Amino acid sequence: MHERAISPAIAALRARIAQLEGDGARAREVLPFGVPSLDRKLPGGGLALGCLHEVAGGGNGAVDGAAAACFVAGIAARTQGKVLWCVAQQDLFAPGLEQAGLPPDRVIHVEAGDDKSTLACMEEGLRHGGLGAVVADIARLPMTASRRLHLAAKESGTIGLALRRWRRQAEASDFGQPTAAMTRWRISALPSRPLPVPGVGRARWLVELIRARAGESLDIQLEACDGSGHLGLPADMADRPATAEGRRHSAAG
Repeated sequence: MHERAISPAIAALRARIAQLEGDGARAREVLPFGVPSLDRKLPGGGLALGCLHEVAGGGNGAVDGAAAACFVAGIAARTQGKVLWCVAQQDLFAPGLEQAGLPPDRVIHVEAGDDKSTLACMEEGLRHGGLGAVVADIARLPMTASRRLHLAAKESGTIGLALRRWRRQAEASDFGQPTAAMTRWRISALPSRPLPVPGVGRARWLVELIRARAGESLDIQLEACDGSGHLGLPADMADRPATAEGRRHSAAG
């Protein structure tokens, strides 16, 4: 697959933006997805650890919300150590998380009761510093709370994943408003690829990188996380030229 070279001017600009945003004090470790067309859109070639990231489902309600949860589980699965998963109410489907690479014995569940308490538990988990990842399953993410979470993640080096799931459509009204998250994602379920024999193929998602600080946005069709937490490039897309991988927009700051 063709890799597009990044010019020295673009690299310098990204470094300068990171410095202005307070993220250039030390080299930041990243967690690559292993999909070149996705990783090269992210500063450093992967998802920054020690940062807050925001993930939501698309417009198809619970179906896309479940896809977003599995996308988050796949990221958490590829970290080292226990994963703290904070929820307002317990409605996670553990076998679904395990299919995305995150087995039950790695997950510490906290049922907090409401979004405010869930965010407080997430912040406490991030400040602890001994976890692989901390997830908060929330409807709303206020700017002030997101700043606290991002700073806590930055101090400990633990990745924070804000999973935006809505039980009522009105709760989705603030998605798209500014937050302190390093990246913002939207995941939508797509029909799986037909098989030559009866059965259901590996799930497919539309993965949209809506915002990436000092990076670029992208939308791309990928196969859902496998049992090791890795996304896959569909076979019918793997040989496409780079210009067809997704729309190339400069990400808004």
